Amino acid sequence: MAKKKIQFSLVYRDMWQSSGKFQPRKDQLERIAPAIIDMGCFARVETNGGAFEQVNLMAGENPNLAVRAFCKPFNEVGIKTHMLDRGLNALRMYPVPDDVRALMYKVKHAQGVDITRIFCGLNDTRNIIPSIKWAKEGGMTPQATLCITTSPVHTVEYYAAIADEVIAAGAEEICLKDMAGIGQPAMLGALTKAIKTKHPDIIIQYHGHSGPGLSMASILEVCNNGADVIDTAIEPLSWGKVHPDIISVRSMLKNEGFEVADLDMNAYMQARTLTQEFIDDWLGCFINPANKHMSSLLLGCGLPGGMMGSMMADLGPIQKMINKEREKKGENALTMDDMLVKLFNEVEYVWPKVGYPPLVTPFSQYTKNIALMNLLTMEQGKGRYVMMDDAIWGMILGKSGKVPGTIAPELVELAEKKGLKFTDADPHTLLENSLDTFRKEMDENGWDYGQDDEELFELAMHPEQYRPFKSGQAKKQLLADIQKAKDAKLGGGQKISQEEIDAIKHAKADAVKAPLAGQLLWGFGGEGVLAPCVEPFIGQKYKEGDTFCYLQTKWGEIVSIPAAMGGKLVDISVKPGQNIRQGDTIAWIEREA
Repeated sequence: MAKKKIQFSLVYRDMWQSSGKFQPRKDQLERIAPAIIDMGCFARVETNGGAFEQVNLMAGENPNLAVRAFCKPFNEVGIKTHMLDRGLNALRMYPVPDDVRALMYKVKHAQGVDITRIFCGLNDTRNIIPSIKWAKEGGMTPQATLCITTSPVHTVEYYAAIADEVIAAGAEEICLKDMAGIGQPAMLGALTKAIKTKHPDIIIQYHGHSGPGLSMASILEVCNNGADVIDTAIEPLSWGKVHPDIISVRSMLKNEGFEVADLDMNAYMQARTLTQEFIDDWLGCFINPANKHMSSLLLGCGLPGGMMGSMMADLGPIQKMINKEREKKGENALTMDDMLVKLFNEVEYVWPKVGYPPLVTPFSQYTKNIALMNLLTMEQGKGRYVMMDDAIWGMILGKSGKVPGTIAPELVELAEKKGLKFTDADPHTLLENSLDTFRKEMDENGWDYGQDDEELFELAMHPEQYRPFKSGQAKKQLLADIQKAKDAKLGGGQKISQEEIDAIKHAKADAVKAPLAGQLLWGFGGEGVLAPCVEPFIGQKYKEGDTFCYLQTKWGEIVSIPAAMGGKLVDISVKPGQNIRQGDTIAWIEREA
């Protein structure tokens, strides 16, 4: 007698998100949807979610049209569609006011998305429960999420208690979101059994990345203990830092005795070919080759595979700065492998100090950034925790929610010295509603609110990306970025480098360079909200380690950029709000004798 039926979901959005930082275009999504349907094995498809909309806007594409077009064929054949929702942060990297969050569910339901996977990076139910209510009011199925990690505080009992609370609040499904793939299989099996024993009618969906290599064992454990739906991927974007491939997962579960749907291999190969075609077209220009590989090193630091690309980009500039310091001291330069091990070790050290936040967006970025800056400031002899921005402090102080563990005494003491105050306030109550402000902006610009207010929602959710999309600047920038990436791949003639130009033009100054591509911001508010800030003036002085400006990447991450080695500002080459490329020079700061 066969065991229970296991359903599969294709996480087509997250396949791209975990490989690179762009998504297929609307026309590409429309082309591949029939092949996904013809495969016959998917009961669900992920069609939208975190970072999808920002990157589509930055590609000059309207994500509302893309979501509608991608959902439509699945809606017509009864395949459930689902999206990823960051709770307090909704679809972006920083907090979203209540009125915008509530509107999101009405818009997404109208666009054809059935299920919203609501998560909080801290597993703080105060950030999840309001979204459960709004999702139900909007006509969507609320799937509450447990962000899985491995630490002394993240026990079966800890997670089961959260599941009880969100189910009591109306969650109809539970997702075990193993975003770094470091959840231990035995614990995941025990947790699944605990939830199913108490709530037998609740659907449990497991989402596990392949990065450190535990995902197949975890899938087997959760299925043998009552899980209902398993997230999978397809080649050429399966495995690596992404998700296990449907062929392998289906084979394993079928041979274990579970009932699984048939898989049409001709349709699989068609979907595989189309996905490769999209990569070859231009999306492959933004896929980090390292994300195609698994790494056991991820087990120690717990960082999610999906952020490895941006992390490696961050590591390069810091490596150069550290090696400059080591050269002064007559010490050997560190290789990238040396840097990687040092960074992973520092994340392991920092993580418990900041209260064991599950390492998922945005808290994985915050924890990584603390560790990265610590490597630099320790090399400079200044110790740890010298360079932490408002967003990082917001996590530590409780403005994003309650961390699972305890903040280390040295950080509590440092906060007191800085005059910063901890809070236990419900995070969403710290934000003022904003839709009226965005309605006014749309009215002044003569912009249409869109079908079901979807354009109003898009501006309110992603203002920094929506404005350049509307002006046409985003499309121009993307085409320039694609050309630059293709030129770099193909090689080119010998040209004077930007570094050489800078050396001639600013002989005595240090260039402040963009570690990543993104949009320049002079200020970032203490409540996690983008804030207007006066542009620095020529002659303004900085200490080494001061934050010079911020960068919002295409996928919404806020990155602080240090003021080089400190000194006097002698020139600025970009304007606030301007989109800049990785490696572009932002300004020049001259060290004072």
